[in-house]
Amino acid sequence: MSEAYRYDIEILHLLVSPAHAYFGRAREGAADVPTHDAEKAQFVAGKGIAGDRFFGKAAHMDAAATLFAVEGLEAIAAELGTPPLDPLLTRRNVIIRGAELAPLLGHEFMLESGGDTVRLKAGRPAHPCAWMDSMLAPGAHKAMRGRGGVRCRVVSEGVLHRGPAVLVSPVPLDPSRAGEASVLRPSRLP
Repeated sequence: MSEAYRYDIEILHLLVSPAHAYFGRAREGAADVPTHDAEKAQFVAGKGIAGDRFFGKAAHMDAAATLFAVEGLEAIAAELGTPPLDPLLTRRNVIIRGAELAPLLGHEFMLESGGDTVRLKAGRPAHPCAWMDSMLAPGAHKAMRGRGGVRCRVVSEGVLHRGPAVLVSPVPLDPSRAGEASVLRPSRLP
């Protein structure tokens, strides 16, 4: 990165799950699959997160890891008037505090934690699914639009650790906007 911006963040959760939990109709309930909130997670270039449901799946190479700003979930809870929502129920892999994510789309960036560095490329928004209404709270699906995080390709090998970290970005970010919805095209969904 020719010019880099450094942001002190915190990695709150590292979700690693070997199987999908949300498929079919929400009224039938989520699948009972093990979900691990890991202290550290191994990222493998071109494959994803070791042990995760998307690891090595060709259809998910460019979106094998999802980053999510917990400030978005806090804003959703405030808007919906609910108690705090469980970030692990969003099924995002890396849940952070302290950085706006939408400007990273289309860019490579780095996460430094525990003495290790992982390089990622944010390829597309992580759109919420209708399951969010039943898993988080009624209205969460709509409220999460534009703040569901980013789906990333793993560019370099490394380990991420829960706790203090640094996000190194090629573009400026505004941490005070981490919970705001980014502008999206109007949806045809309700």
